Amino acid sequence: MIELEGVPELVDPVMVAAFEGWNDAGDAASTAVAHLDREWKGEVFAALDAEDYYDFQVNRPTVFMEDGVRKITWPTTRLSVVRVGGDKPRDLVLVRGIEPSMRWRSFCNELLGFAHELGVELVVVLGALLGDTPHTRPVPISGTTSDADLARRMDLEETKYEGPTGIVGILQEACTHAGVPAVSLWAAVPHYVSQPPNPKATLALLNRLEDLIGVRVPLGELPEDARAWQVGVDQLAAEDSEVAEYVQSLEEARDTAELPEASGEAIAREFERYLRRRDGAGPGPGSPGGHATADGGDGPSGAPFLRDNPSGRTRPPKPPKASGDDEESSED
Repeated sequence: MIELEGVPELVDPVMVAAFEGWNDAGDAASTAVAHLDREWKGEVFAALDAEDYYDFQVNRPTVFMEDGVRKITWPTTRLSVVRVGGDKPRDLVLVRGIEPSMRWRSFCNELLGFAHELGVELVVVLGALLGDTPHTRPVPISGTTSDADLARRMDLEETKYEGPTGIVGILQEACTHAGVPAVSLWAAVPHYVSQPPNPKATLALLNRLEDLIGVRVPLGELPEDARAWQVGVDQLAAEDSEVAEYVQSLEEARDTAELPEASGEAIAREFERYLRRRDGAGPGPGSPGGHATADGGDGPSGAPFLRDNPSGRTRPPKPPKASGDDEESSED
């Protein structure tokens, strides 16, 4: 049974969820939800029972000291609620946790039970995957849904993905079957610099979320962190001519594939976001050991190409052809 006695009646609530693990390359998605929770001072009102969903040999509990007393934090998924002010206030239900080890259907049903009791009108699940995208270009964000009508109304892609999936895909399909509108937003993280954090990908997810649900997200130091991250990766890449050449090939492929995007709606969207932030107005409606990749496979989570390993420097793979399809094949 779900007890929500401490939660007030919510206004136009949207559930925003992210899970550490296979669907969270560079920790970009989970960091985005953590940012929202921190900036809006979210209040945790529920936590799922860790015994039901987690293998503690995979996701181990941690021990810490508090006032001289040893305590244990168990891996779990927590729900908090925040109120977004403005001319049209609305509430967000933030779901932040770890991809469960077992009982995924029960896990999703429990989250849907909370969504139903709270009157959630839309579920947005954030994810990040490894892709052949250069760190020097804007982070590709794909918005997908299984609902054809929702895809048309919110300018999203109707997912056609087939292949391995994670909890993001399972939760989205559970929402669809339960009649709850659901969207997944995916950030493509450069596979050659996959270690967390990736503030540039986190920032891109938050910007897309802002457009999608019609709230202004306080970004804090994220823009500065994103710029510093890119400068740092630039410097590391410059130290290795092979990596620099590989990045250049990715840039050329990306630029060729996205030439049609250099005009029209893409520019208009960016200009509108700039005006909203300048004027201070809100926008209008609008597995462990690896990560999801653009082709649905299990990408590397070990040392990225910019790091040395015991056997020597890793050679970057042959750059892809300029088809423009690599980011579009994201799951769900």
